[in-house]
Amino acid sequence: MNNKVIFDTDPGIDDAMAILFAHASGKIDLMGITTVFGNASIENATRNALYLKQRFTIATNVSAGADTPLVVPAGEPTTFVHGQNGLGDIELPDTIPLEADSRSACDFIIDTVREYPNEITLIAVGRLTNLALALQKAPDIAALVKEVVVMGGAFGHNGHTGNVSPYAEANIIGDPHAADIVFTAKWPVTVVGLDVTQQTIMSNAYIEKLRDESTVYGEFIYQISRFYSDFHKQSAGLNGFYVHDSSAVAYLLAPELFKVKQGPIRVVCEGPAIGMTLCKTIEKTFPVDDWHNKPKQQVCTDVDSQGLLDLYFKTLYK
Repeated sequence: MNNKVIFDTDPGIDDAMAILFAHASGKIDLMGITTVFGNASIENATRNALYLKQRFTIATNVSAGADTPLVVPAGEPTTFVHGQNGLGDIELPDTIPLEADSRSACDFIIDTVREYPNEITLIAVGRLTNLALALQKAPDIAALVKEVVVMGGAFGHNGHTGNVSPYAEANIIGDPHAADIVFTAKWPVTVVGLDVTQQTIMSNAYIEKLRDESTVYGEFIYQISRFYSDFHKQSAGLNGFYVHDSSAVAYLLAPELFKVKQGPIRVVCEGPAIGMTLCKTIEKTFPVDDWHNKPKQQVCTDVDSQGLLDLYFKTLYK
């Protein structure tokens, strides 16, 4: 039986690569793509999702979501990472002959989870605003969601602690209050953070080989990833780029590639460490302990990087 997935996203170059990974897998039924502000404006993120749906014949709904965080200021789209249009500034049509679902992302998530109780996995690879809004509006859905897989956060494993600040990852600092709501809700969460996503690098040679051998997806991925690769060369000295969002899809498809630890997770929501993610892995209860009464979640701590790269390539080899 295929995994029924709602993919919450801010496409975004690596988001687009992850959506195509899920679509190509044959093991995931994309029940919906919900968009959120982040890598691109909500307008561009939704346009990009509709473009992917049209270009690659993805049979799913696209629903536009939040354009501002719950509490903190919205900030600007990360165009220096993803380009002005969110897809590496490749040429896109002026209009997409498709329309988004009339429901907000929040309502779409609520309706779909209620329609398919205990069957929907939420994969969230952007800010967690849509998921938090859905929980606030319909707390009952927490008991109806099969699993939540989040690309975000950093817990210090393998030396990775943050990419926007010394201790904060981009998706979490973008809406820390939403992330804290999602991580402390009574549904099963697995966090695929920088601890593992920065352990896997798609080299330029890897992408060139994918371009040459994947007739459906290769050229598109090559084109959108040139901007992304240039950013990583300038910012981190890489000959390629980290595999962020696709790692969340890989976890759903092949969890055996990952090592995990369990414990309740909290997010720092103010001060210089805002956006920091902390997982308590000991059973002791402390005098001041806002972790002890929260559900245990999973944090990925290590990954078989070559296995992940092989899985991605094999899946898109068509």
